[in-house]
Amino acid sequence: MLRFMPVGDSMTIGSAGEHTWRYRLWRHLCTAYGGPFTFVGPRETLHDPAADAPTSYAYADPDFPRAHLAGWGEGWHHMVPLIGEAVRTHRADVLLVSLGLIDLGFYTNAEQTADNVRAFVAEARAADPRVRAVLLPVIPNIRAEAEPTFAAQVTRFNDLLAKTVVDLDEPSSSLLLATPSPSYDIHTDTYDGTHPNASGEHKIAAAFAQALWQGWDLGGPYEAA
Repeated sequence: MLRFMPVGDSMTIGSAGEHTWRYRLWRHLCTAYGGPFTFVGPRETLHDPAADAPTSYAYADPDFPRAHLAGWGEGWHHMVPLIGEAVRTHRADVLLVSLGLIDLGFYTNAEQTADNVRAFVAEARAADPRVRAVLLPVIPNIRAEAEPTFAAQVTRFNDLLAKTVVDLDEPSSSLLLATPSPSYDIHTDTYDGTHPNASGEHKIAAAFAQALWQGWDLGGPYEAA
């Protein structure tokens, strides 16, 4: 049984009423991956906008393994102290990580955020020296479009993330850098300039699926379902 753990911020946990990219990727793997698999993690809920808390189970389609390690307003900064125990307890084989926007927006600059990526990988490997991970760069968002200084930090972090993946990749604990869809458009693939709508969910899922297929021959080409 291959055990995936989605790790992320608001774009990964999703909001009440959404499918989430986690669901879209699960649907893809159900047809493209030939072996048993599941999603694992210490959390299952969606973010409830009315309560401003992660208390909702109102998935658009709840019939999938909903476990994850994601939270609204959380970043690398928040996940470093959590990832070791999560990997150890839930026996994650592959981490699917989408983080960074929150860090750059509120907590750390590009260099500090990259340092937290390294700390995150170290903590995950301390829990399981053979854990693998796919890391997604910070994808287009409305703040980067509106603020050139912030956009420069995003670009700088994404460059550092790519270098970090190369530096830390090991045969026994492989790291992959996912490539966001070049067609991802905050005006058509999000509902507010940041959070993905249905088409955005598919494109994020496709980025992870493409990395899994091209990097590890796991699955196949992504087809929206």
